[in-house]
Amino acid sequence: MAEADPVRTDTSSTKDAEALPSPPEAGAADTGSRRSRGRVLLMVLLPLALLVGGAVYWFSLQGKVSTDNAYVKQDMVSVSAEVGGRIVEVLAAEGDDVEAGQLLFRIDPEPYRLQLSEANAAIAYAQANVTTLESDSALTGVDIAAAQEDIAFARSRFERQEQLWERGFTTRADYDAAQHAVAQAEEALHQAQARQAEARARLAHGAALPGENPQIAAARVRREEAELNLRRTEVRAPGSGRVAQADRLQLGQQVLPNLPVLTLVEEGSTYVEANFKETDLADMRPGQRAEVRFDAYPDVVLRGHVASIGAGTGSEFSVLPAQNASGNWVKVTQRVPVRIALDETTQRELIAGLSTEVTVYTDEGE
Repeated sequence: MAEADPVRTDTSSTKDAEALPSPPEAGAADTGSRRSRGRVLLMVLLPLALLVGGAVYWFSLQGKVSTDNAYVKQDMVSVSAEVGGRIVEVLAAEGDDVEAGQLLFRIDPEPYRLQLSEANAAIAYAQANVTTLESDSALTGVDIAAAQEDIAFARSRFERQEQLWERGFTTRADYDAAQHAVAQAEEALHQAQARQAEARARLAHGAALPGENPQIAAARVRREEAELNLRRTEVRAPGSGRVAQADRLQLGQQVLPNLPVLTLVEEGSTYVEANFKETDLADMRPGQRAEVRFDAYPDVVLRGHVASIGAGTGSEFSVLPAQNASGNWVKVTQRVPVRIALDETTQRELIAGLSTEVTVYTDEGE
């Protein structure tokens, strides 16, 4: 059997075919063209969109100014006792709503009751002293009458001694003694008159308190002061509001006069203090409409109006105001507090210190 001829493969033609470049496709050219046009269009439209957006944003800011440096404020009163003592009764606690005149706490009244009793005793003593002065012999004139009688008797005796002296029937010693007795009687009269004037002065009423003795008036004033201090042992709310910072309000706590014991946040005193840049105040006027948004309540937007613009910047009213007279300073845009009154109410609790965002529409008149 003859062997089969080997199969020969022409590989050279295959390699040549692979080495030849393929003809370009028609779709690739169209894709490149579209990409080029898209890049050009993007380069044109993007700056245009930015320009239009910037213009729209700029126009949206005209006629109004905003700041997020604003906070809820409420009028607060520090309540303190006007007298010192130990707290024996507490009738209010942190967060309680109280009415004007409501009793908050009571200080031990016993020391002040004793002071009142002492003042009453002082009045009784002054009244008894006046009665004693009115019945004093110096005031009644008894001493003056007696002194006048003594003068008359001494003068009569001196006249007799003088007549005897002229006739030579008495001694020089008796004559001088009679003369000295007259002088003593006259001096006694002067002393009695002085005592009477002094007694009348102690009983005098004076122009400031007509009809009342000064001693009794002074004792009455001490009693009124004791009564006032006794009433001050009951510390009452100066107005309606909510109790806060009542940590010191504890039974047995020793209270010092005029040292705050608690803080009362007054009811209906909520407003917003917005610190605007000084460059935002050119067109701002009291009465302009405002909108207030709260960080704590994103869904709450309240209408208000500009109530007043501060009389000074925040730095002017700081504890250590800036000193720029030396010239070594950096200019910083100042903030001016603007008070925003709220024209609407909300069911949400507006707590003092909440952060807000305030927008004032300066294109509107007062």
